[in-house]
Amino acid sequence: QVQLEESGGGLVQAGGSLRISCVISERTFSWYDLGWFRQAPGTEREFVAATRWTQSSTYYGDSVKGRFTISRDDAKNTVYLQMNSLKPEDTAVYYCAAARRITLAPISSPGHYDTWGQGTQVTVSS
Repeated sequence: QVQLEESGGGLVQAGGSLRISCVISERTFSWYDLGWFRQAPGTEREFVAATRWTQSSTYYGDSVKGRFTISRDDAKNTVYLQMNSLKPEDTAVYYCAAARRITLAPISSPGHYDTWGQGTQVTVSS
């Protein structure tokens, strides 16, 4: 069974940067669509960023465009989220997600993904 493990979360001041990582256990890593979502207390899970298994396309939520960058290293079975110009409203638990099947759900929808990590907390202080 595929397992995802996030790391790199923490406390950062507003305007700062942070990079979080997600290691995927499955050797066929390069066949997965990969995404990042976040969820703050009392809110729904929000799409942050995603990358197609072909690596030719990346997608971002409107609130993070121009500040966050998703990337992947297939040799390390790892996907990264580089977060710059962080704001207090970016505070949330960040989840890594992987899609192994073709679905009708858009890549920005949680329903597109079938495997999730446990999440890593990112806190941005003002």
